[in-house]
Amino acid sequence: MLTETQRTMPRRWAVLGVLCASLLMVGMDLTVLHVAVPTISRELLPGGSELLWIVDSEALTVAAGLLTCGTLGDRFGRKRMLICGYVVFGLASVGAALSSAPGQLIASRAALGGGGAMIMASTPALIRAVFPDARERSVAIGLWTAANSAGVSVGPLLGGLLIEHFWWGSVFLVNVPIVVFAVVSAFLLVPESRNDRSHRWDAPGAVMSAVGLGAVVYAIQQLGEHNAAEPAVWGIGLTGAVLLVGFVVRQRRIPHPLLDVRQFADRRFTVSALCILGCYGAYTALLFLLTQRFQLLDGYTPLGAGLALVPLAFANACGAAVAPRFAARWGCRRGLSGGLLLCGLALTSFTLWGAAGNHAALLAAGVGSGMVMALGSDAMLGAAKPERAGEAGAVQETSFSLGAGLGLALLGTVLSLGYRSEFARVPGASARQWDTARGSLGAASEVATRAGGRVGDGLRNAAAHAFDTGFAVAAGSAAAVLALLSVLAWKGMRESDGRRGGE
Repeated sequence: MLTETQRTMPRRWAVLGVLCASLLMVGMDLTVLHVAVPTISRELLPGGSELLWIVDSEALTVAAGLLTCGTLGDRFGRKRMLICGYVVFGLASVGAALSSAPGQLIASRAALGGGGAMIMASTPALIRAVFPDARERSVAIGLWTAANSAGVSVGPLLGGLLIEHFWWGSVFLVNVPIVVFAVVSAFLLVPESRNDRSHRWDAPGAVMSAVGLGAVVYAIQQLGEHNAAEPAVWGIGLTGAVLLVGFVVRQRRIPHPLLDVRQFADRRFTVSALCILGCYGAYTALLFLLTQRFQLLDGYTPLGAGLALVPLAFANACGAAVAPRFAARWGCRRGLSGGLLLCGLALTSFTLWGAAGNHAALLAAGVGSGMVMALGSDAMLGAAKPERAGEAGAVQETSFSLGAGLGLALLGTVLSLGYRSEFARVPGASARQWDTARGSLGAASEVATRAGGRVGDGLRNAAAHAFDTGFAVAAGSAAAVLALLSVLAWKGMRESDGRRGGE
């Protein structure tokens, strides 16, 4: 007798369409706020800490909740978890759009992260269930990754377009019709799948992983905001690290772990996770920093800044889409290592010749990162056991979310240090103006506008030079990391192509 998954095979590509639309929506929501930050600052008047939470709370909640949502989906049903995620995401989008105070927006963004974690943890497991054939699954993962990456890249463009014609809350309300479509389509098309081996769920482990991961990510983000001297930040980070170590020890000892840490004994799984984390971190940091440069230095409107990133988004989607064909002919190892190397060379080009007008490097960074995301995701899911697909998918998506948080925090810190050290003295500028302008590119733009005249022009020129120098140092640091990961992928994925052929 046919199972539900077998009966759904003829419509498996329609199921993939629903899942891709879901990831496109979540990806857009993670970055759509980048170009809206100046408008929200004027409308809601948040403090510095509140503004940080508005930007980061969604990504932080996603990273902290993915593992728990993935294992809950394995136990109670991945389709059920997916639909619950849609509902939470839709309601939180309405709440964010109607927020009238910073605290309300922060809470709504955190709820969006919870819904996003449910969706992101469920989709890779469902792809694994609907596409049992390794070759078809590779193509499906490539398209799915392209949708997620395209959403992340298109977010600033959509945000700029909406802000120029509507109020800032429209960047959230755009999710509502997508959610309605996704809920109806999921009910009609998506099959249910779960881990049929019923055992006790490790609730203490779930709490330890969520709180520990959230604390570590929060501490790293705070360190990136120059709060390194605050004991509370170090205390939160240390507490999170202790909880994560305790979580790993607990998972090794209990009979039915929340996370089977033995998966990391497979080199394909571990190396792929590291490659995704490093490459996606560099990609999202590049996306955010370029958005700021286009608006604050080059004078682009929010829509203009979004349009300037379209080539990067298109190249990223193309890289993810062609990666399975490349891997089928030349092998996953060459594709993964080559994608990392290509992205690293693009960042090296930014280091040597800057970001302004460097369209070739922009395209190369998009293609390379797209290949790494697609092939790394496919390798991780292919290495996992079918009954642990939700868990593997959660680890995979955690690599994406952690990469985004770590990449922006670490590379942002490197850029800030370079920016401050290279900000030259400006004749005629007071000590207070100079010190304030050294704080950030946004502060320099505001001070220069108020000062006007030769002093304003001098501050703008000093800020542009300092930012370009810091950007070059950050890009060079990321390029070095990607080069090391390329070597690791070449050595660590040596057996991958042989196993793929066996499948």
